Amino acid sequence: MNIPQNLKYTQDDEWVRVEGEFAYVGITDYAQHELGDIVFVDVDCVGDTIAAGEAFGSIEAVKTVADLLMPVEAEVVEFNTNLDDASAINSDPYGDGWIIKIKPANMADIDALLDNIAYTAKIGA
Repeated sequence: MNIPQNLKYTQDDEWVRVEGEFAYVGITDYAQHELGDIVFVDVDCVGDTIAAGEAFGSIEAVKTVADLLMPVEAEVVEFNTNLDDASAINSDPYGDGWIIKIKPANMADIDALLDNIAYTAKIGA
């Protein structure tokens, strides 16, 4: 199981990577394996500010659909248009498979998320 050290993680199996005043959000390698092959991602909230824990979209695998939950309060500034076929999430969830770019309301909120050690313990890896 791939759990990079430079990311923060949520209890809902999403990761956050900070780059300057923005952050990128995607699902973890663990979540991708649990869901199975991802076939579709639906995000239609670009430009909206969404509270932490609220759904910002959904992700569809062959056998299930799951909500994507915002890790911290933030404005959604971009959707990864490379996810038209969603295959990047299956092959590279931490790189080309990012889902949204956000502008957090408070960058300090990201510090409160799980680090790689806590996330590893959470999933029992």
